[in-house]
Amino acid sequence: METILVERRGPVGIITLNRPNKMNALNKTVVDELTKVITEFQQDKEVRAVIITGGESVFGAGADIDEIAALAGVFDGYNFSRKSQDLFSMIENLSKPVIAAITGVALGGCLELALACDIRIASDNARMGLPEINLGLLPGAGGTQRLPRLVGPGQAKWMLFSGRTVKALEALQIGLVQQVVPPEELFNTALKMAEELAGKPALALATIKDLVNTGFELDLSRALQYESRGFGLLFDTEDRLEGIQAFTEKRRPDFKHR
Repeated sequence: METILVERRGPVGIITLNRPNKMNALNKTVVDELTKVITEFQQDKEVRAVIITGGESVFGAGADIDEIAALAGVFDGYNFSRKSQDLFSMIENLSKPVIAAITGVALGGCLELALACDIRIASDNARMGLPEINLGLLPGAGGTQRLPRLVGPGQAKWMLFSGRTVKALEALQIGLVQQVVPPEELFNTALKMAEELAGKPALALATIKDLVNTGFELDLSRALQYESRGFGLLFDTEDRLEGIQAFTEKRRPDFKHR
């Protein structure tokens, strides 16, 4: 890999953006390599949780401005947007929890990457924003759609219209991130959370993630019906039997993720 680092720590897959000279700006190679690794993690049953980080000092400064400047017109712009959207939708729909560990700046396309993750943990020095309006553009990798779903349309429009950045504590207050920790604790906090989630029954966790993602787009009646189907399907899993038996025997369950 040229632009990302990939490692495994037990059941946790870790992806680190690795373009230090470009502040981890996203370019075509980053998108291609992330797509490859996410596809591999989806197929690898031993990976049960994923962390995406930018390293110790910065999450990412956005899309690579050199590539943006080289786009020739409407067709190029559309394809550039769709390629990033496809990757981020793949992350959003990965059947395993994905945690973004955000330190330093997370701007533009890099914040859109974090928005596609399930949980966002930020260091207390983090700053986040979608400043594309200042280039005469808009966030084209899901930012105009995922941000309002997280923080509400009013907060989202304020950020999108102005291009303003928010600090970590404000991001926590508006629901953009779920936890704020000191920089030196960020990675270990994300790893501890990922390891905890990786220990949960994988089929139940994947079903819950699918229900939340899919049900959000449905009316309540259809969403509840979809939930009942998911609930019923889990009765055919070994982990359901183990979970109930462990509860009655007052011991920790030994989930086999099947």
